Amino acid sequence: MRIVLVLQGGGALGAYQAGVFQALHEHGLAPDWIVGTSIGAINAAILAGNSPEQRLPRLRQFWHGIAHRDSFDMQRVPDAQRRSNIVLQTWDTLLRGVPGFFSPRLFNPFATGAAVDPEQASFYDTGELRDTLNQLIDFDYLNAPGGTRLTVNALKVTSGTLRCFDNRDLPLHADHICASGALPPGFPAVRIDGELYWDGGLYSNTPLETVLDDSGSVDTLCFMVDLWSADGPEPTTLDEVQTRQKDVTFASRSQRHLADYVATHRMQQKLRELYRALPPEKRTPQQSRELEALGCDSTLHVVRLPYAGRDWNMAAKDINFSAGSIDWRWDQGYQDALRAIKGAGWLSYVSEDTPLVVHELPPLKPPGSARAA
Repeated sequence: MRIVLVLQGGGALGAYQAGVFQALHEHGLAPDWIVGTSIGAINAAILAGNSPEQRLPRLRQFWHGIAHRDSFDMQRVPDAQRRSNIVLQTWDTLLRGVPGFFSPRLFNPFATGAAVDPEQASFYDTGELRDTLNQLIDFDYLNAPGGTRLTVNALKVTSGTLRCFDNRDLPLHADHICASGALPPGFPAVRIDGELYWDGGLYSNTPLETVLDDSGSVDTLCFMVDLWSADGPEPTTLDEVQTRQKDVTFASRSQRHLADYVATHRMQQKLRELYRALPPEKRTPQQSRELEALGCDSTLHVVRLPYAGRDWNMAAKDINFSAGSIDWRWDQGYQDALRAIKGAGWLSYVSEDTPLVVHELPPLKPPGSARAA
């Protein structure tokens, strides 16, 4: 099977994606194609832009480099002290930024409502991220023929349309990755070939559609990492309301996309069956080629890996770069991916006419037993 890794946007929650990759890497499940948006694009570019033996060290270098050092061991203190530490770390991120990632624009007229250049229209500057990417990613390796395919998504500011930047179509560089993570008004738009781009998550935070549109006739094993939960309790406080709003806004719409994929796949199968029922003299070579191009004889296995940390219903969980939280998320991604690999449901027999199989993780612990990040 072709192996695909699909990575959402989610800021600091992206450490969970790194843990998922570690488990895949240790079990020889190297992705042939990585599709990412926002922080998912950064993780994806680091992976695709390094040789296999360098991927995990480079990923660790990135996440350890942007982590805020905690004043105590987060594993050895009670929840109340952990939460207080994270609140302080989050305020530190807002005020000072994240070294190697973004820094505040001091005395910026944009904050007062004044007009500025489009590339300056943000509260933070991401120039440090561009430097970090150039240090951690070998763009010559990334763009060389025969390597791992990389697709990062960004939104064209002036038209609201999604643009998929793919190293099979054009050479990618740091600006393409920065554009995919340019979430306004925090981060500035990035200009590429004369056009301004924002974070692709504004259009669709889970780039699964990119894979569905390119399924072809190849059996595919797709690991889809979800960082936001569409399901949640009724909120009762301002923080809970803001958390629920952000979760719903950025959660995966995969169920709808997968349902559309199955419906389209079934229709393609029926078209080919009807064509085969035609008398030979009614068929043409052009029609045969068009039907073959539909590629509906493949099976897509989707392994969904959901981040389960509730983060005390903190709306700013995606800017919680506490080293303890990053380590916890990395470990959770690693453990969840190990569970998926152990189950290996994609190795079970399915009939040739099965278009889609979705594999969910079984419950690990009784409800309420999991600790927040």
